[in-house]
Amino acid sequence: MDMSKETASTSFSNELEHWMTSKSAKTVAALNDLFAEKSLAIIILVLMFLPALPLPTGGVSHVFEVISMLIALQLMIGRRTIWLPKDWATREITGMKQKKVINGIVKTVRWLEKFSRPRLVSFMQSTLGLFIAGLALFAFSLAAFLSPPFSGLDTFPSIGAVVVALSLVLDDFVVLVVGILAGIGGIALIVTLGTAVFDFVHHLF
Repeated sequence: MDMSKETASTSFSNELEHWMTSKSAKTVAALNDLFAEKSLAIIILVLMFLPALPLPTGGVSHVFEVISMLIALQLMIGRRTIWLPKDWATREITGMKQKKVINGIVKTVRWLEKFSRPRLVSFMQSTLGLFIAGLALFAFSLAAFLSPPFSGLDTFPSIGAVVVALSLVLDDFVVLVVGILAGIGGIALIVTLGTAVFDFVHHLF
């Protein structure tokens, strides 16, 4: 038996692609039912991918960021299963039927899978590991939510959130560190540019 083919057929990216291209409902509840104990990280991954794209979202990304913050808090307290208000859990995830979004998510996950492998798994699955990842996800989702509207700056902390979420799915400490650094860099960029714009406007008036 070709073990590489067997591994590829059961990879997370293939499972995710199958769900995203299927006719099943694209809701948080559906993701939770499919991926079980990994569902919290996977839901944040999917929700934060849209604001991570340099595309206009019409404000819908703010809803995703709020849900991501709530899920991140649940990670911080060690929950393995998700709790959300029923209306939020059963609401269709906007954009999940767009081919560009589907391809973007799947390609990103597959690219990281090439370089990732389980590293420090016991830490990644520990209470401390989940707390650190949850704290980072909350901070990056909040930064994306608070970024200046129509500036596109929410993209940068959102990328950090996507990578951190993937680190939990792949149980890879190195990916976690990369995601945290990317998110911190995104927050620093928002603060730097925001301060520059504020100073510019202040000098004008």
